[in-house]
Order: sequence, then C-alpha cells, then structure tokens
Amino acid sequence: MTRLAGFGAIAALALLAGTLPAEAQQKTLTVAAYGGVWDSHLRKEVFPEFEKKHGVKVEYVAGNSTDTLAKLQAQKSNQVIDVAIMDDGVMYQAIKLGFCAPIQGLDKSELYPAALFKDDKAVAVGQTGTGFMINTKVFKEKGWPIPTSWNDLKDPKFKKQLVIPPINNTYGLYTLMMFARMNGGGEKNIEPGFKVMKADVNPNVLVYEPSPGKMTELFQSGQANIAVWGTGRVQALANTGFPVDFIYPKEGAPILLASACPVAKASVNPLAHEMIKLLVSAPVQTGMAKEMGNGPVNTKVDVNMPELKMAPVGERAKLIIAPDWDAINASRDDWTKRWNREVER
Repeated sequence: MTRLAGFGAIAALALLAGTLPAEAQQKTLTVAAYGGVWDSHLRKEVFPEFEKKHGVKVEYVAGNSTDTLAKLQAQKSNQVIDVAIMDDGVMYQAIKLGFCAPIQGLDKSELYPAALFKDDKAVAVGQTGTGFMINTKVFKEKGWPIPTSWNDLKDPKFKKQLVIPPINNTYGLYTLMMFARMNGGGEKNIEPGFKVMKADVNPNVLVYEPSPGKMTELFQSGQANIAVWGTGRVQALANTGFPVDFIYPKEGAPILLASACPVAKASVNPLAHEMIKLLVSAPVQTGMAKEMGNGPVNTKVDVNMPELKMAPVGERAKLIIAPDWDAINASRDDWTKRWNREVER
C-alpha cells in the first residue's frame, strides 16, 4: 500500500468514525444577523479576510432580531449559531435566557461605555437613531413641510404613504412606545400608544414592513414617501443616490444598539470571540460607518466623516432617548399579541 493510499484509507475510516483530523476538516463559523446592507457589507468587506486568516468558512443567516432569537430558542439543545447580532432589546432577552457566553479577551479601552453589557455577555457593534425617512424629491414637489414631530405621522396627507416596521421589529416597537410616552404613558403604561396607533396612525399606513429590502423597494417604486426607520438604514439608501433624508423628531429619537454575543453552548466556538472583537475594531467600525452609516462604538473612529451626517453623534446625540428595556421585555409578548390583534390586522 502506498503512503498516499494509506492516508486515504485512514481518512475514510476517520470520516466514518467522525474523527477526521482537524487540519482536514472544513471549519465553519455561523453568524446570524440582519439582512440588507449588513448582509452585503459583512460578506464583502469583513468575512473574506477573517476566513483567510483563520482558515474558516463563515456561514451567514440573515433575519431580524426576533427571528434570530426564535432560532436560538428552537436550537437550544444543539445550537448551530456561533455569533448572534441583534437589537439591544432582544439581546437583553437572549442574555436573560442564557443564550450568550462572556466575550473572551474583549479590550474595552477603545469602546464607548454605552456599548458595553454586563459581564461582557454582549457588546454593541453599531448605534442607530430612530426617526423618519422621507423622500425629499416628493416632499419638495408637493410643497410639504419637513415633518418635525412624531405627531406628524397622523397627518391625513400621508394616507397609505407611510411605512412602519411591525412590532417584532424594534422600529415598530419604538413607534408604539413614543406615542405612549407623548400621551401620558410610557414603557410601563402602553395603553395611550395603542390608542393613537389604532385611531390616528393606522389609517396612514401602507404596510407594516419588516424587510429592509422591501422597504427600499416601496420608496423606489413611489408607493411610500415617509417611514419610521433607523439612521443607518436611511444613510445606506442615501448612499446609493436615492433622494432620502433622515429626520430626528423633536420629542426624541430612541437609540438602537446593534449588538453581538458569542452563543453559549457546550463548547463555544473560539472564533466567535475573534469575530466579535474584529467587529468592534476601529478599521471595521470605520468601514461600517462609511458603508452603512452606523454610529461607531469605537472611540478611534472619526465621527465627523460625511458618511455619519445622519448618525446619532455630536449634537444629534442630545436627541437620543434610552428606552427602559426591563419594562419593555416584561410586557413585549403581550404587546405583540395585542398589536397583531388590534393594529396590524
């Protein structure tokens, strides 16, 4: 038997036994995160170098935050996902449910304090303000004033031209929360929010759309001209040359922290920690800011770059609102059921 044939026989037996030598195995790292520009940017600008450096194949699972959390719950006994990237509110739920392991070797010296989670169970990888996206060309042609208040979403001239993500998306949840806050309630008394949504906002809604791709299509086709969305998403669309702008409502723009955690399992993939540390590094944060308009979490990134003109940095940071996620998550399931029953029918 030749040496090559001998190795082939050994490899075949090892494969059958599930014990193929580590250097002959194809390592994979599964990352679950948002679709749209996140998907395209990470695949193009971040993953290739990581794959080459670590000899690994990165598998990307696109979906919104509640989708990713549902996958973690469904796969609880045998987790497939290695790195989960979700909105901060959903991340708090994931941590509470035990789905996140501490990030090993996280250097916090360059990170803003707001990016940090207790016990390093997660870390923010991008900051986004929540407000309005408007088609500036249509607004100018129609002579419409620029909206300045959440109450402007109730204006009858926007009938069937307004798009809001559903409540299982943080932007939809924040819309409900803001109307509650502005009408005598808040995270601990959501009733006023439901009242306004049903009576005053719902008639203007074209669709409650969760998909970033479909949201941009609705604007590009002229079906929608105003939406509730995040600074990063709006900046990414504006970067394509489409005439949109982001508006910070005067009552405040709730902050959304896109956050990452290594998924807890019997044997946490060590490359999960490396991926997360790469995502918060200054070079990657700079690239995400330029391409996606994400407010950086690394203090070494220049926040004065033109690509961050919509991001919640500098003077705009004064309009940011930090939600009470403990109160929200205690009632979120009930709110979702009620929303589906009374608002989005």
